[in-house]
Amino acid sequence: MAIKITDECINCGACEPECPNNAIYDAGQPWKFSEGTNLKGIIDFGGGETLNADEAQSAVSDEVYYIVSDKCTECKGFHDEPQCAAVCPVDCCVDDEEVRETEEELLAKKAWLHQEG
Repeated sequence: MAIKITDECINCGACEPECPNNAIYDAGQPWKFSEGTNLKGIIDFGGGETLNADEAQSAVSDEVYYIVSDKCTECKGFHDEPQCAAVCPVDCCVDDEEVRETEEELLAKKAWLHQEG
């Protein structure tokens, strides 16, 4: 699973610098796959779906900080626990029940994002 930021967020920004994948963005800020990862140029998701890693994507939220689930690995392979949740002063970084991934899937995502192996 990924982590999400709930609307209880006070926009303090404590979580953003803690993310090893740069999956956390300020409200309204567009995001890119290339930011904080080793993905560059055209990336292939399989099934004919491709995307330019350097192309700006629409913000997920325009009210509070948000986490891009496609970049969130719950800090697997970096830390023992999600760092956003560890530093959040209002406990609004919680499991995203709509995005479920096993530890193996999260580690594979980390390897893909950082082009390991």
